[in-house]
Amino acid sequence: MTHTAMSPSAAAPRTGRVERNTSETRIAVAVTLDGSGRASLATGIGFLDHMLDQIARHGMMDLDIQVQGDLHIDGHHTVEDTGIALGQAFAQAVGDKKGLTRYGHAYVPLDEALSRVVVDFSGRPGLHFHVPFTAGMIGQLDTQLVFEFFQGFVNHAGVTLHIDNLKGINAHHQCETVFKAFGRALRMALTLDPASAGVVPSTKGCL
Repeated sequence: MTHTAMSPSAAAPRTGRVERNTSETRIAVAVTLDGSGRASLATGIGFLDHMLDQIARHGMMDLDIQVQGDLHIDGHHTVEDTGIALGQAFAQAVGDKKGLTRYGHAYVPLDEALSRVVVDFSGRPGLHFHVPFTAGMIGQLDTQLVFEFFQGFVNHAGVTLHIDNLKGINAHHQCETVFKAFGRALRMALTLDPASAGVVPSTKGCL
């Protein structure tokens, strides 16, 4: 009698669903890690939707993110809380991390811009962020809030994340290479490793 390893599609789906409601934002997030890159996005900030779409498309995951935020004040609460809720949904979807590749990295260019993202599903929140944006706003997105998005994500997903924009003149290109590389790095880290099926990828035995 022979046994074959189950593919991610044949195994239990890796999904997370979070509703986060505060006096500043109302957010519903659903993520399917083993998806096809589909996204339904409505944060109220068009360029943020565009960046979240990059995560879904390049991460080959399905995202549903619906946000009602206090945009009459500014975008801070909406962007930060979206990162928090997405991180919480990822933590649910990843579960005990058995069989996980764990580490992922990507370099992504867009014309003159080039960014590198490295991620570790370590269970330890940590963010290194070096993106010298050349403009303060991209559409309706304050570029200062990109850091807040990723800080919220790492704190609640429990990951170590290094983001470096290595080159870039156009702020749109800088930001897009960051989010595309983030999606690609996630895709690598979240891939199930057949050689480590059922094993937590750590000498400690837990992450």
